[in-house]
Amino acid sequence: MSSSIKSILAILVLAGAGTGFYFYQQGKPAASESKGKAGGPTDIRTVTVETTESRMGQIRERLALTGALKPKEQVDVTPKAAGRVVKLLVNVGDTVSKDTLIAELEDDELQQQVNRAKASIAVAGASLSQREAEQANAKLNLQRAETLLKDGLIPRQQFETEKTSVQVLAAQVELARAQEKQAEAELRELMIRLEQTKVYAPINGQVSMRNVDVGALVGPSTPIVQIVNIKTLVTSTSVPESDVAKMRVGTEATIRVDALPDLPFAGRVARISPVLDPSTRAATVEIEIPNPNMQLRAEMFVRVEMNLQTSRDAVIIPRQSLVYRGDSSGVYVVDKGQQTFRFIETGLTQEDNVEVLSNLAPGTVVVAKGASMLREGDIMKIVAGPGANGGKRGTQAEAGGSAPKQAPSQSSGGPTSTRSQDSRPTMQAQSLPREGAVAGQ
Repeated sequence: MSSSIKSILAILVLAGAGTGFYFYQQGKPAASESKGKAGGPTDIRTVTVETTESRMGQIRERLALTGALKPKEQVDVTPKAAGRVVKLLVNVGDTVSKDTLIAELEDDELQQQVNRAKASIAVAGASLSQREAEQANAKLNLQRAETLLKDGLIPRQQFETEKTSVQVLAAQVELARAQEKQAEAELRELMIRLEQTKVYAPINGQVSMRNVDVGALVGPSTPIVQIVNIKTLVTSTSVPESDVAKMRVGTEATIRVDALPDLPFAGRVARISPVLDPSTRAATVEIEIPNPNMQLRAEMFVRVEMNLQTSRDAVIIPRQSLVYRGDSSGVYVVDKGQQTFRFIETGLTQEDNVEVLSNLAPGTVVVAKGASMLREGDIMKIVAGPGANGGKRGTQAEAGGSAPKQAPSQSSGGPTSTRSQDSRPTMQAQSLPREGAVAGQ
């Protein structure tokens, strides 16, 4: 075969291969598009959900507050006299009883003054004894002079002189007695000052702070130690004016602390301020908490729950039905197997239930479990669940049919619930918003 023929055949083979590759590449998109059309849309989901009905229930209002524990008794112990500390007998954490000796100040100078006062008393006593003896002798002389005067043996002038001497000595006796009492009073004053060099505990409690050491120069304005009595603790908190009228002295409260979350403590309202804070429109309320086992400590953060003994009827839905969109909340309403999102206004909340204030009538079927996973346009696989508080599981129903209705479940009063914007807890100043407990109607 000639070289020209071979060249022509090679060109034809290359041309055929190129044409086949071109049609192969052109056919791939078409096949992909055809496959996509055959498979249908791929972004529609099927979500399994449970439904329930909004129902009427009864809200028992409770109040949730926060604060810090304070000792009912707290004293900064200061000396009554000025001086240098020579003994300090307690330290932080020590338990002391009332009148326990805490510290001693130097008292050498006062001791000398006491000794001098005692000597002055002795001198005054001796002077008194002398005057009393002279008075007794003068009285005897006066009796003899009176006898002699009756017998006419002495002139009356001599008798009058003896009588005057008795009166003078009586006055001198009274003066000596007064001087003795004055010396005794000075001694008592010095003994009081001497006693003031010793510092005693004014209350029963524990030493929470020690401010000085031995050798420090202190005075009446210098606190040596701080003593607190935490057998009873107090927390002060602000209560909104709308709730103050519902509270009374003696209202019981449940106290919880983060350090002992599973151990509630009992408390009671001890004092309610008669004046509201004009800036917050709230009143200060003091709650006393007994602490017999000394498990609580001052300055612990506490959460206070109080039953206000008030109730009202309200529309209630399970808490899991809530769906949040930004700062607003709503529910998916089910009608003929199709879900529609509806914004609602919420009120008090409980662990499992939420109060609905508006835009949802009782008996409305809403999505419960699975509501947070659902989007509008999704296919729902509806399972009639137990509702908010139990019940038997129903049969399954596919989208396109009517959703099986669930009988309204009953709920008893549960743990404290918290009022918040869109049912999410918030905190303002020292108190949390109001709470509610839900009871079946």
